[in-house]
Amino acid sequence: MYESKILHYRPPPWLRNGHVQSVWPTLFRRVPMVNPETEILPTPDNDELHLDWYRQGSGRLAIVSHGLEGHSRRPYVLGLTRALLREGWDVLAWNFRSCGGVMNHQPRFYHSGATEDLSLVVNRGLADTYETLFMSGFSMGGNLTLLYLGERGEQVDSRICGAVAYSVPCDLAGSADMLALPSRKIYMQRFLRDLKVKMQEKAEKFPELIDVSGFDSIRSFHEFDNRYTAPLHGFTDAEDYWARCSALGRLKDIRVPALMVNAADDPFLSPRCFPESRRVLGAHVRLEAPRWGGHVGFVEHARDGFYWSERRALAFLQSVT
Repeated sequence: MYESKILHYRPPPWLRNGHVQSVWPTLFRRVPMVNPETEILPTPDNDELHLDWYRQGSGRLAIVSHGLEGHSRRPYVLGLTRALLREGWDVLAWNFRSCGGVMNHQPRFYHSGATEDLSLVVNRGLADTYETLFMSGFSMGGNLTLLYLGERGEQVDSRICGAVAYSVPCDLAGSADMLALPSRKIYMQRFLRDLKVKMQEKAEKFPELIDVSGFDSIRSFHEFDNRYTAPLHGFTDAEDYWARCSALGRLKDIRVPALMVNAADDPFLSPRCFPESRRVLGAHVRLEAPRWGGHVGFVEHARDGFYWSERRALAFLQSVT
């Protein structure tokens, strides 16, 4: 079978390093694509989500969710989008609130458990009378995807055929601990640099709610989520946010075939992001932990431009559709 042939990822020796895998695509990957059809999707709280549609008249739709401080046109999103289009799918890639170059209107922005926003996107896709819907997410978008499916459980729409999630920090507290390590400082600094720009803009609009004085003293997600994410989104503190929004505890409730691919050398993931017990994974979730791949890496040098993660997604799709 096609799926069995693609299970094992063996990159060249110089890519057998989690940090190299994690930064290489950002620095060097380019995925040429046609411009998508864009749509602004209103939310019930007078905000908006920005969507990218790639339509080719298919009866099947794939929804792709990006990662923390990413957007719908990052190389990893475009790479999977291109692969899905070649297999005959329509694709809807969406931007979390404040992502994609457009600041959202409300004080809140996005977080790892904002399944109400993903639900709006799914419902928008299904409104176009697609017969089949597939879901995929990267990093935070992977957690969001699996959490969404776990929350719906038996009530999941019958048109949703399955999901693939990559580099999933399903244990948010543990991943925050990992990124707080001195060896992960370069990643944490980049996230905080980008988040600082957003929080400054929000502070100008909502000075009574958001204060950015002393922001440069923040060194970790423990501090950022305590100060901003938790209070802006209705959580008691960072620990409450992480506990309620980690997909780990809801994997067993998922009722469609779901594949979670977390590389063993991913510098963002804690040991709890690699659950093996069926009591945790449930009957429908499958974990694959390639030895290499880094965080949203899985780099492959091939004539068709595909990465291994994209081949793996297509192989999984063939097994469930």
